[in-house]
Amino acid sequence: MGNLKNSSTQTAAAVFFDSVARNILAQNALPDLRGATILLPNYHSARPLAQALSVEACLPALLLPRMVTLSDWAQSISLDISVQPDTQRITALYQALRERRWFADADLWSLSRELLGLMDDLTRHHVALPESGTEFAEQLAQAYRARSGQAMQFEARVVHELWYAMATGGELAGELDSVRAYQQRLAQLAQRVDTPLYVLLTSDLAAPEAHFLEACRARVAVTIFDLRKMVADAPACALLSRSLQHAAESADLRSAAALLKKLPDAALSQRLRLFGAHSLEQEARAAEVQVRRWLLAGRQNIALVAQDRLVARRVRALLERAGVLVRDETGWTMSTLAVSTVLMRWLDALQSDFYYQDLLDLLKSPFIFADLEANARKQAVYQLEQLVRKHGVASHLDAFFDLAHGAAGVQTALARLRQAAESLRRGSDTLGGWLRALDDSLSILGVLQGLAADEAGAQLLQALHTGQQELAADNTRFSRAEWRRWLAQQLDAHTFRDTSIDSPVLLTHLAATRWRSFDAVLLLGADAAHLPGTDNGSLWFNDAVRSTLGLPTRENHLAQQRDDLLGLLAMNDTVLATWQSSKSGEKNLLSPHLEMLRALHELAYGDDLADKELAGMLAGAQVRAAEFPLPEAAAMPAPVVPHSLIPERISASGYNSLVACPYQYFARHMLRLNELDEVREGVEKRDYGEWAHDILHRFHQQFPLLGEHARAALEEALQHISSEVFAPAVERDYLARAWLLRWQQAIPAYLDVQLKGEAEGWRYQNGEVPFEMPLTGELTMHGRIDRVDARAEGAVKVLDYKMMDAIRLRNKLREPGEDVQLACYARVYEAGEAAFISIEKDKVAAVAPPQDVPELAQANIERLLTVFAQLRTGAAMPAHGVDEACVYCEMRGLCRKSDWETGTEVRGLRAVAEGGHG
Repeated sequence: MGNLKNSSTQTAAAVFFDSVARNILAQNALPDLRGATILLPNYHSARPLAQALSVEACLPALLLPRMVTLSDWAQSISLDISVQPDTQRITALYQALRERRWFADADLWSLSRELLGLMDDLTRHHVALPESGTEFAEQLAQAYRARSGQAMQFEARVVHELWYAMATGGELAGELDSVRAYQQRLAQLAQRVDTPLYVLLTSDLAAPEAHFLEACRARVAVTIFDLRKMVADAPACALLSRSLQHAAESADLRSAAALLKKLPDAALSQRLRLFGAHSLEQEARAAEVQVRRWLLAGRQNIALVAQDRLVARRVRALLERAGVLVRDETGWTMSTLAVSTVLMRWLDALQSDFYYQDLLDLLKSPFIFADLEANARKQAVYQLEQLVRKHGVASHLDAFFDLAHGAAGVQTALARLRQAAESLRRGSDTLGGWLRALDDSLSILGVLQGLAADEAGAQLLQALHTGQQELAADNTRFSRAEWRRWLAQQLDAHTFRDTSIDSPVLLTHLAATRWRSFDAVLLLGADAAHLPGTDNGSLWFNDAVRSTLGLPTRENHLAQQRDDLLGLLAMNDTVLATWQSSKSGEKNLLSPHLEMLRALHELAYGDDLADKELAGMLAGAQVRAAEFPLPEAAAMPAPVVPHSLIPERISASGYNSLVACPYQYFARHMLRLNELDEVREGVEKRDYGEWAHDILHRFHQQFPLLGEHARAALEEALQHISSEVFAPAVERDYLARAWLLRWQQAIPAYLDVQLKGEAEGWRYQNGEVPFEMPLTGELTMHGRIDRVDARAEGAVKVLDYKMMDAIRLRNKLREPGEDVQLACYARVYEAGEAAFISIEKDKVAAVAPPQDVPELAQANIERLLTVFAQLRTGAAMPAHGVDEACVYCEMRGLCRKSDWETGTEVRGLRAVAEGGHG
């Protein structure tokens, strides 16, 4: 194959492509190379090979040979017999498994796909099963080296019976499966080949391809350029070859290192670096920093080779946050995309009888009702959500219709949902029939129009249409649940690749890098768990049996990964491999392939390949903001509010929020980001509080003066009102009876407290009193007071019912101004007294502030006016709430307290280390 030239000006990949080019040119007449065919592992290698041929030919013009992948070349051969789609084959397998009832509780669709893969493997590797199931069981027993038992006989029976059933079915239908069709195409192609073949390899060929080349050798010259052998022959790659290809033979590392010392060109210090991170986040940030450094250095073709997809997703997010887009060759499964979510939410809504969460999730999709104007669609969804949450309706389309009386947009949307639902109301159908019904329903909902306008949506529609065509002749009927599981599997099987992104940064996988070169490569997740990665195994047969049958084993899978890694390192001049050196406090080992490389390199050249420069950068030692800006650490938010956002009305609860945390008030009441009301499907303590308020209001309206009535009559009346108020809830939810019993425990104690108050001269005056109290021309306080009592001399007391124990309430009132509710209510009536009425099980007590109530009310109002005056002059609203206020705060995710608290601690420690003050 000729000698490999090496030059300091040549890239690693150019050395190998030039060698291939020289061999091809030496065997063909110039300048016309069209009489040769080059089989490529992928089309990315065509351009550098064409460039190498042109350079080596030294001619003004060159007619290039045909360059093609073997799978594409085989597809150019037409067959006289039709090919059975895999969708039909899986359906046939499912039907066979369902009829035989071998796996009662298993996911038969997943099992069918697993069996289909096994049968394709058997076909691909020309495995002939015995005609008798008993003989096959004996063959398995010998391979397992175990006595044939019931389990083994069952495994043999399943595979043997289904194998022959599928083969017979295909023969009777006069169809080929996809693997047999590929083999026949290759066989016909081998009979037509009449020009020399040149093959670029990085690892062993699969059985069909190997048989094809053997057949071609009988007709034409076949030259194989095996990158493994080329690497072994290249002095500069001696270390790679010895560590990856001959690790098993290199048990004596010191002897191997001594040999490598004689080959200084084999050192990898300028080509490969390793970075061990302490966490997933540090690994992702290291990758992001390195990619940005390469971009600043002018690198225009950067590959992220993802062994760990979780790290890759985080790196992608960090890069996109920094404005660096990523081209993704690996793609996303359809099931993870929003275009698939709208389908599954629609089917979820049908199955749950339009449970409100499923319904709202569906209606909030940008793809539904795409034939309507966007604002009208959003307004209808908003109106429905407000109605649902206000009235607490949990499900049933008819119930939502009743809610939407007078809201024309909402009623139109619900009517379309009802019409679309009719398309799918059936007990069973064929898969094709279900897909047609789904298509009809999506058309009614305007989803087809929305999906068609989206690139991923268009691919999804095409996949569904193809499935419908392929299954048109299948008459097997399936229940809705079976069809849904089939649909979910189809969405998992299809991949979407976004071709609209043009970026110098590419996300790919190891197998896709064969015979490819990049300006720089980042190998993510290069630990022992991911490199070599697993092939996910098989439910059928262990490696011993697979080897006996002639099927590929785990060793074959590992060898292919090792060869791909060798090719990646040999073809590229700049590679950084990252991994997490520790996980959950435990040591996490580097990939054994790279560990061998590192050990040999350190012994031979005194360099362990660790990227100390990058580690220093991440520690902040060499980061210069002007040249390489990094995102600033998060800080406590303290927004200054524009006048347009300062409210003109405030409630007592809003004032409490302002006192607890200004930023919380800003987010809740200025940005209006309050959480929506939840639809309460079960009884909660909040319901209990509302019922108790209603009961007491009715009771005191009926009995304003308890002393005029007998105690037994009062208890009976209060019990009767309580039962009336709780009745709808008890009818709907039996657990409400427990809350009723809890309330009934408190009735005697409540009457005691009320009668004691009357004995002191207090009389019930009013309850559930709404108020509007102007404070200035720019601010009004509003709210509702639970109860107002008065004395004959004109004294007033405001009361607020609380379903909590007295100790907690006393703690709330201990510090003046910490809880402002009673003080605000007292100011409304200029009350001299105020108290919480604590109602907790069988204990009831009045809890009053320890301070003078009129002075407390005046101080609270003055503070409120001062704060609003400061806001109008540009005062900030910091997120300085105490931990107790943050525990249940729904704005915690917005202020990101956990992030900036950590950042403050880090900045403090750094300042101390530098001699400053933390």
